[in-house]
Formats: sequence, C-alpha cells, structure tokens
Amino acid sequence: MNKVIAEYIWLDGHKPTQKLRSKTKVINRTIKNLSNLPEWGFDGSSTNQAVGNDSDCMLKPVYYVPDPIRGGNNLLVMCEVLNADGSTHNTNHRASLASLSEKLSHEEAWFGIEQEYTLFEGRSPLGWPEGGYPAPQGPFYCGVGADEVFGRDIVEEHLGLCIEAGLEISGINAEVMPGQWEYQIGPLGPLESADQMWISRWLLYRISEDFGVSATLHPKPVKGDWNGAGAHTNFSTKSMRSSGGIKIIKTACEKLKNKHNEHIKVYGAHNEERLTGLHETCSIKEFRYGISDRGASIRIPMQTSNDGFGYLEDRRPSANMDPYKVCYALLKTTCG
Repeated sequence: MNKVIAEYIWLDGHKPTQKLRSKTKVINRTIKNLSNLPEWGFDGSSTNQAVGNDSDCMLKPVYYVPDPIRGGNNLLVMCEVLNADGSTHNTNHRASLASLSEKLSHEEAWFGIEQEYTLFEGRSPLGWPEGGYPAPQGPFYCGVGADEVFGRDIVEEHLGLCIEAGLEISGINAEVMPGQWEYQIGPLGPLESADQMWISRWLLYRISEDFGVSATLHPKPVKGDWNGAGAHTNFSTKSMRSSGGIKIIKTACEKLKNKHNEHIKVYGAHNEERLTGLHETCSIKEFRYGISDRGASIRIPMQTSNDGFGYLEDRRPSANMDPYKVCYALLKTTCG
C-alpha cells in the first residue's frame, strides 16, 4: 500500500501576528485530489485557538503541493481552521477571501507579492560583525561577493524548493540591508497568491532550521538608519490591464485613499516602525500615490503610465502581513 506523508500547515491564533504551525500525517493511499485528504483534529488550546475544556479544532485541507523536502509522493497541505462543529473559526481569514474572490471572479484580479525577510544568526542579522554594525547601506542591494552578500546558500536552496513545489516564484534578490533578502510570488489570483505565499514562508522557516539560522518577517528588524522589511503587493484587474486601464487604476487609488486607515489595520503589526517617510516609505499617517514614486503609499510603475494600462503597487503592507487579509482588503475596496 502506498503511504503518503502529508504536512498539514495552518495559521494559529497568536496575536498580533498569526504564526505558522504544522504537523505530519501518514495517509495510506494515493492522493489524487483534495477530497482524498481527510480533515484532522488538533489541540486548539495549545495554539491560542481554543480553551482547555473545549479544545478540539479541525484542519480542513484546501490546497496542496508536492513536498520538495521529503520528495516522492509526499505533500505540503495548506489548511483552514474550523471549529469542532465544522463552522469557520474566527482565526480563519482565508474563508472570507475565498467567498469574496468567488463573488468578484469576473474582475480577474491578479496579485504579485514581494516578500522581504531578514536572516538572523543568534541576535544579529546574518553577516553582521559581532557586537557591531556593517558598512552603511549602499553596496548590499543586489550585491555580489562574500563581503556584501550573506546567506545566498540559504536563499538559493529556498528558491529551488519553491520551484520544485510548483510555486509561482518569479525572482529573488539581496536587499538594501545586509542579511536581508526578497523573493516574489505571482502574479496569481487572490487565493492562489495567498496560499502560495504562506507555503513559501513555511519552506523558508523550515530550510532555515537546517542552516541553523532564523528568518524573521518583522517590518523593522534593526532600529536606526536601516531599511525595514515590507511585502509590496502588486495588484490589477482585467480592466486595469486593458486599454485605458490607467483611469481605472487612478480611480482605485482614490478609493484606497478613502480607506487608508482601515487598510493599515490589516497590513501588519509594528508597521508604524517601518512606515516613517524614510527609507523608501510614505508616513503611516499619510496617503499619496504617484508615478514611479517609491516614497508613495501606492506606486504606479512608469511602464504602466507610459502604456496607459497595467497594475499598481501597494507599498504599505509590512513583511509580516497576512496575504489573505491584504488581498481581501484590496479586492473589497477597489471592486467590492
């Protein structure tokens, strides 16, 4: 009998930022579709999702990819969390996005997320001198060489794993602060981009274990004159990508302006430490959009402006944002 090792992955109830959890299930049959993956219970009292005297929660498989670490027919399985009675758990934000994306499927929304993160070894970013600081920012962005780039072996391993898993990863690069990196997922539909982002994060954390380092998504991992870490979210609809779509994009920007504070609430914890108006950010207290302006809340790429159609880049989401919430907010505000 074929045995499949399935790693069930879910989001817990930790506040202010939910954490990834996973556990391993051995299944005694070949998996051909989602219906072959059973629901599975867990102790919600240990994940901030239930109380001790009523602790059962359920994992409902909703998306799976090949497991590139274990290989073979083994799987990584993204799950929604349900209450014991089968109702949607209050920490399950994917369900809301699934409902909205189905309602607005005619918009053919695409998302591309730029995930920044920082590798830490102990209490310092990887490659930083012990008890001190590296040279000022400048040579590290897209750098080459052992004195300017730190952790490339980890980053390359993560890239390969994402590709083997079938994720729509479109690139990687070293970022402005040494020890900081970025990869991109998409463009994909709202659910696919969010599911794949969470799985790619799980792979990042998992492979970092093997290298003895930790990856953090904190939006300001090092205080002072260093860039923070964001998750710039590129967004478009079919009408934005069509001739004359620049008008739709600018209308969307005005709608986003009116809902700025609501979006900030779901764009990641501690984002005020990053959105200061410095280091290629707009102040969290302001909203503005502009063409080719990396100091704006929303950047309209130069190519989009020149073509008259394309996409917008929301630069406000922090690295630790929940893509289910961000995709929901962008869809709801601009198309709902």
